[in-house]
Amino acid sequence: MSTPRFSAVIPKNFRGADRRTSARANSKWYNELNAMLKMTLPSSAPDENPSHKIAEAILSFIGHIPGTDEHKSRNPAKSAQSVAASAATKAAVTAGTLALPPGPLGWLTILPELIAVWKIQAQMVVDIAAIYGKKSCLAREEMLYCLFRHLAAQAFRDLVVRVGERFLVRRVSLRTFRTVAQKIGIRITRRVIGKGVSRWLIVIGALGVAAYAYYDTGRVAATAIELFERDIKLEPEPDERRNA
Repeated sequence: MSTPRFSAVIPKNFRGADRRTSARANSKWYNELNAMLKMTLPSSAPDENPSHKIAEAILSFIGHIPGTDEHKSRNPAKSAQSVAASAATKAAVTAGTLALPPGPLGWLTILPELIAVWKIQAQMVVDIAAIYGKKSCLAREEMLYCLFRHLAAQAFRDLVVRVGERFLVRRVSLRTFRTVAQKIGIRITRRVIGKGVSRWLIVIGALGVAAYAYYDTGRVAATAIELFERDIKLEPEPDERRNA
């Protein structure tokens, strides 16, 4: 069975923003992001870098799997594409609206933007799982994989593995889960720094962020569809295997 493709067109002015940003400017955006996150996400480690703070936000966010009104569909591919399109549009509107404030105020919207888009994407993942009759298989490992696999594929090599026409999903310890979240946090931090310049441009910046949110949500949908349309085999946590 072929995986349905979800595509999006990204405006040319949005691509390659990080390549146009000098190393000195990147340092400035990084420092501003760090200061913003210290105000937004309290931490017991005052010098912790932004990627660690984003990782903590991921760990806090991923602990709750939302419910769904969707049911197993007779035509799951079509239903999943409909859910994905709706979620992508909603994510674009949400991210674009939050990106509108110019100057330093724009930085204050970064973490809320991330969390708001993650919530929309998480609901989409749950809906797609239900459409394919796999809601019972959805736990934090599957959710993390669907949301962030396209950003940090290597981080999931010990968590989710495709073998032929099925996926092996390993239930992991909190320590391993935290390590994966930290790797994702690093990638997200780099992406946010790359968006720094465009956030100072009121309208163009908003359109760019909205377009990226639409595209990003499409990639999350594609990962979820690929996962849930196939058989999923669960492996127990390491401690459970040792005690077996």
